[in-house]
Amino acid sequence: MVARSGKVHVVRVKKTGYVDKQGRRRDYSSAYLRRTYRDGGKVKNETVANLSALPDHVIDWIDAGLKGQQLVPATEAVTISRSLPHGHVAAVAAMARTLGLAAILGPACRPRDLVMALVISRVIMPGSELSTPTWWAGTTLGGDLGVADASTDEIYAAMEWLASRQDSIEVALARRHLAPQANPPGMALFDLSSSWLESRCYPPRGGKRGKAQIEYGLLTDPEGRPVAVRVLAGSTADPAAFIRIVQVVWEKFALGRLVMVGDRGMISAARIDALRELDDAVGWVTALRAPAITKLAVGGGPLQMSLFDQQDLAEISHPDYPGERLVACRNPILAAERALTRDNLLAATEYLLAPLIARVQTGRLTGVAEIGIAIDKAINRYKMAKHFEVTITPATLAITRRQDQIDAEAALDGIYVLRTSVSASELDAPGVVSTYKNLARAERNFRHIKTDDLDLRTTWHRLEECVRAYVLICMLARYPVWHLRRAWAPLTFTDEHPPGHGNPVAPARRSVATQAKTSGQHDPAGPPYRSFGGLLDHLATLTRNQVRFSGTRAEVPMLAEATPAQRRAFELIGVPIPLTLT
Repeated sequence: MVARSGKVHVVRVKKTGYVDKQGRRRDYSSAYLRRTYRDGGKVKNETVANLSALPDHVIDWIDAGLKGQQLVPATEAVTISRSLPHGHVAAVAAMARTLGLAAILGPACRPRDLVMALVISRVIMPGSELSTPTWWAGTTLGGDLGVADASTDEIYAAMEWLASRQDSIEVALARRHLAPQANPPGMALFDLSSSWLESRCYPPRGGKRGKAQIEYGLLTDPEGRPVAVRVLAGSTADPAAFIRIVQVVWEKFALGRLVMVGDRGMISAARIDALRELDDAVGWVTALRAPAITKLAVGGGPLQMSLFDQQDLAEISHPDYPGERLVACRNPILAAERALTRDNLLAATEYLLAPLIARVQTGRLTGVAEIGIAIDKAINRYKMAKHFEVTITPATLAITRRQDQIDAEAALDGIYVLRTSVSASELDAPGVVSTYKNLARAERNFRHIKTDDLDLRTTWHRLEECVRAYVLICMLARYPVWHLRRAWAPLTFTDEHPPGHGNPVAPARRSVATQAKTSGQHDPAGPPYRSFGGLLDHLATLTRNQVRFSGTRAEVPMLAEATPAQRRAFELIGVPIPLTLT
């Protein structure tokens, strides 16, 4: 008897092309546990067991074990010691790096790292400076930028550092977006908004009852990119804020030709006089108030309805505006909306007055003073008193509409007049209208800064320098958001290709593709469209995991597999998905 010894191994046998009795072609595979040994100088095989009936994965385990591999349960093969949200902070940091935001802030240092972290976190998770460090530790932002252990004192010191560099930061942005090379027309948009404070470092100005407020003016380029911001006391009037920001632009940015665009409340007649004193190189585009428009129309003035028989805009002149151009526009859709609004307010006012008239007629309300007090409250509820003729006696009350005045106001429905110091050679009449309408881009910045993205509605800081730095951080956060919203338009509800304005007076319209996005009529096989915030939330599910394999102590950082939308989001900003932020 031959003594058989030797290691056993798994042998797999495949038979192809076998034809059974029914003429069907079949393939077979078998697995055997065999031992190889020598007998008289010959190599022979002994089948120890037939494994063919076992599942394939069990056969694989047996084969791996016989080959000396260490087998462990699947749950113990890989350990994920930590998993942190990564995709959203990586995208914002990548855009900030593409824009060179860190270099604009200043030289590399600990305060700059903290400010960059504050800006990025403001985009993704707006919060107080006390809660933000806790959020840093829960994402890859804290570890990659080295700010996870930052103290409150360090954060406030970084904000003071940022406030001291505001002028140089804004000069760099102005050179990039307002200089003649980047902005040949020399246009700049300016608008003012407010937020309330939980502190008392600024005097109050209306708004939220019992809360002090701050005013902040935002300067942007014609496309709406933020360039500069100035924080003012809540008691500062809009015209004063405008002049202050103009002085900042003129003195610090050292620009050549500049045209400021502001609404009718911002650039008033008094402010225009002040602009003329600054320098002739500072132009403006603004609008006239309603009384000034009425003055142009009465007594055979230059503003007549016949101007709009063939077109929606016409350029006129008037002695009250020497050296200026007036562009009169009529929007029929706006005219219909204002007529409907006025009719509704008149009807609502008459509804409030009817019970008072009935009380006077029945003798339950008498006396001129008593009737006058009751009527004054009702007739001014919707600010319609100017359209009613009221006659009061001790026992009677008569109220009639001033139809002539109503008709005169209706004749000017939908009409607005723009005034500008820019010559026709620099900006034609349609260009004046388009330039003024671009103010909507500055207003969109405020909507994103205050509510949609950055949550600048309440300020808890008590020191003026901290308040100024806080508002500056929000403006700087808006800078990458502006570019991200444009880059991610194919994945969001943003209009990628808005239709051109053949008629600048006509209302803006969305493209057919965007209407399909918002109505759910797009291709179901295409990408799922999200809001900007929804896309950031989806990117947050792209995590970075600390992975430790069985039998080793070292941990390896690995990204979760990206979804198609996540890969596309990074493709649109022109960067691969980074493993780290630095």
